[in-house]
Amino acid sequence: MPFSTYQRARLGHAVIEPAGPFVAGSLQHLVITYTAGPFGIDDTGALKISWRTASDAAKPQTNDPKAANFVSATASNGAGLSIEYNRNNIRPWVNTLLVRATGGFLRVGDTISVRLGDPAGGCPGYRLQTAAERPFPFKVFVDAFATYDFVELEESPAVDLVPGPARRFKAILPTLRRTGDRFRLAVLAEDRWGNPTDEAKGTFHLKCDAPIDGLPETITLGDGPAVVDGLSSDQAADLRVEVTDEDGRPCATSNPLRIADDASLLHYWGDLHGQSGETVGAGTARDYFAFARDRAFLDITGHQGNDFQIDDAFWAEINRLAAEFDDPGRFTAFPSYEWSGNTGMGGDRNVFYCQQDRPIYRSSSVLLESPHDTDRHHVKDLFESLADEEAFVIAHVGGRYADLGVGHDGRIERAVEIHSCWGTFEWLLHDALALGHRVGIVCHSDDHKGRPGAAWPGAGTFGAIGGLTCYLMERLDREAVFECIRNRRTFGTTGARIHVDLQASFDDGCERFLEDPALLPPSEPASSEKQRTATMGAIVRTRSTEAEITVEVLGSAPIERLTFFDGPKAVATVRAYDKAQLGRRIRILFEGAVYRGRGREVVWRGSVRLKGARFFDVRPINLFRADKPLVLADDGTRVDFDTVTTGNFCGFDLWLEERERGEIEIASNVIERHIKIADISLEDMVLDAGGLGRRMRLFRLPNENTRMRVHETVRLPLEQGRDHALYVRVTQEDGHQAWTSPLYVID
Repeated sequence: MPFSTYQRARLGHAVIEPAGPFVAGSLQHLVITYTAGPFGIDDTGALKISWRTASDAAKPQTNDPKAANFVSATASNGAGLSIEYNRNNIRPWVNTLLVRATGGFLRVGDTISVRLGDPAGGCPGYRLQTAAERPFPFKVFVDAFATYDFVELEESPAVDLVPGPARRFKAILPTLRRTGDRFRLAVLAEDRWGNPTDEAKGTFHLKCDAPIDGLPETITLGDGPAVVDGLSSDQAADLRVEVTDEDGRPCATSNPLRIADDASLLHYWGDLHGQSGETVGAGTARDYFAFARDRAFLDITGHQGNDFQIDDAFWAEINRLAAEFDDPGRFTAFPSYEWSGNTGMGGDRNVFYCQQDRPIYRSSSVLLESPHDTDRHHVKDLFESLADEEAFVIAHVGGRYADLGVGHDGRIERAVEIHSCWGTFEWLLHDALALGHRVGIVCHSDDHKGRPGAAWPGAGTFGAIGGLTCYLMERLDREAVFECIRNRRTFGTTGARIHVDLQASFDDGCERFLEDPALLPPSEPASSEKQRTATMGAIVRTRSTEAEITVEVLGSAPIERLTFFDGPKAVATVRAYDKAQLGRRIRILFEGAVYRGRGREVVWRGSVRLKGARFFDVRPINLFRADKPLVLADDGTRVDFDTVTTGNFCGFDLWLEERERGEIEIASNVIERHIKIADISLEDMVLDAGGLGRRMRLFRLPNENTRMRVHETVRLPLEQGRDHALYVRVTQEDGHQAWTSPLYVID
């Protein structure tokens, strides 16, 4: 929906000083000055200064002039002004300062000065958005006639937000290649908020624990990441590359790479879900595709703008960009969009086409000029329209969540997204299984910051790092991705590149179906193959009374546990250590959500106190708010926390001076409890707080765990008369997780 354009040229103009560049997430003092046009502003007329819905720029406040983010407004002619912050503008410009003339009016040439981070009373500044963006616009809207009909000014003041100094380094490899295959190493730096940064110039040394042909001894970081192409290895091995600086200090260790002699399927990593500034995200769609390929080093991506903001011209542009960036064998880009229906009509679904220039079937055209005859308001109508298209659909949880019970077509909807920047949503998979759907698991970012494949949550309502999906394919192109999705050959992670392999064997062998029998007409027999083993995503039938599940994991960090599931129920847990190895390290975790919808985030604020005990070290787990670190008491007896969960988990480890002496006192806005340290052992101690998995967990770990590889086999019972969905969740010590797509054993 467009804003009013009435007499825009006569409504004045606005500028911002200074305009930067500023380090993203920094505190700054900014002044936006509006100069009235010929109409002036009538008594009780107003300005709206707005920025994007998904921006995590600080919430302005008007109560404490000494505190951060204080804002003020004055008129050059002395007119009285009121100022308030709310989210009361049309998407995507929802975050809004409303400045109203409350005691007078403005004539042509009069000005209103709005000071963000006004220093007059001691305010240290206004915290800018944590994601780098050039430019970051402030839209200014004018209600000159006191009618509450706001007109957007012709030009928007803007600042440039750039990455800050390097805080961490990343080294990225593929996770599975054959001997002799060519592959790439990328090394890059990120700032405290996860922005890739060029402020890490210098020479860095490379070392590998197995031979790599073509690996140089050093690389140089300058304007952008360092990329080494054309690497290969002729020896089967599991390898990692270590990066050190010129003084020998460790900077990064790459994700694991397995070089195998006989791999039939290779690993390709993708983030198929995010938005750019043409809808509700940041940056341009071109920047989005380029970031995915050149900064996140993905193999696969797709652009998922909200359909009700995609006009026909932008849909054509998405298709052009996908065609331009798609390069079979090197990078796969999909023409795609998000069907953004209300949850009651089906909820969010991601739509992907294999070919360019196919129709866009919108859930609505509410923010466009007029409705389209191709709008499909209900998800059932969407599936009907896609029935003859070469397309696939993924259900997901964003602001709206997908209600799978409202509509589903298993021929088209082959996967559910259970992790993104919005949080972790295992319940969506459980919904699918309860309804009898046989779907695969994917994890993507749903990024709104222009950083697909490397999306950090920032300082807003997003609670997690964006996910990644590993696609198991023979080759890299669109058709291979379609085949992979149709066969559920995927595993998803919370953003780490982990190597996971799952194999199932059956004493009596199995019958593997080439298509889900439930999707075929009753008169059509299901094609199948006899075999003794199956892997993730397969649909099989067997006479065996047990399935032997073998899982191998090469972690990007030490592995904490593997959890085996049959449907929603955890049926076995394998840890990377045993009870005899437990030490003085206690893990304290917060997790869960309030409910399924937009207000799902749980704020955890409080302290953990030690009585009769002391800690000598504390390390955070999944605490992504750089501006809200843990606060530690000097005497080693107290940790203060202020964090959020959105279905995922976060927390910290405590290393105690004595193993079992003393008590832990938890005092928070959600849970209060006293716990004897001696009672904390191998198994989780769970403190439930209702909601959607809202709880705390405490358990004990070894003082140090260095186990990066786990290879375990468990036997799971198969009951006659019902189906089984068998899958594994991997949890690393650093908080990252991975989920295999289910293996379906049908009755």
